[in-house]
Amino acid sequence: RIIGANKRALMVQFIKGPWVSGEDKFAERLGPDFRIIKTGKGFVGILGDKLSIEEHQSAAEEGLWIAKKEIASGSWHLLVLDEIHNAIALGLLGTAQVIAFLDYAKEKVEHVITTGRNAPKEIIDHADLVTEMKEIKHPYQIGRFAEKGLDF
Repeated sequence: RIIGANKRALMVQFIKGPWVSGEDKFAERLGPDFRIIKTGKGFVGILGDKLSIEEHQSAAEEGLWIAKKEIASGSWHLLVLDEIHNAIALGLLGTAQVIAFLDYAKEKVEHVITTGRNAPKEIIDHADLVTEMKEIKHPYQIGRFAEKGLDF
């Protein structure tokens, strides 16, 4: 929607790793008005993750730093902090740290969207609008792996 309004959007991903996803392909088609920056190192502690928690924490910190630098440029109207709630839940970032960033960001961009499961109450209280997508049923629950075009 923001791109349809002739504005620009930046997404910083906090969990997704180096693999190419559907949204990466989509971003290529919308560039330069939509850009994704991946700072996550992949899933934390599951699916064969061999990285230390410190490496994941460092990547999350870098994600906030990159987001801050990018929005300071004045080039973006919308900032999406993808899976940042998960980064908080996993202990990669602190809730107070993210709220401080959100206070900074609201002076630099028109809108900030935070995503991920189980948003902390403090983030919800700080937000202007909260929408919850709730998984009811997923093939992963019966052992089916993610499908290209649907899950990634």
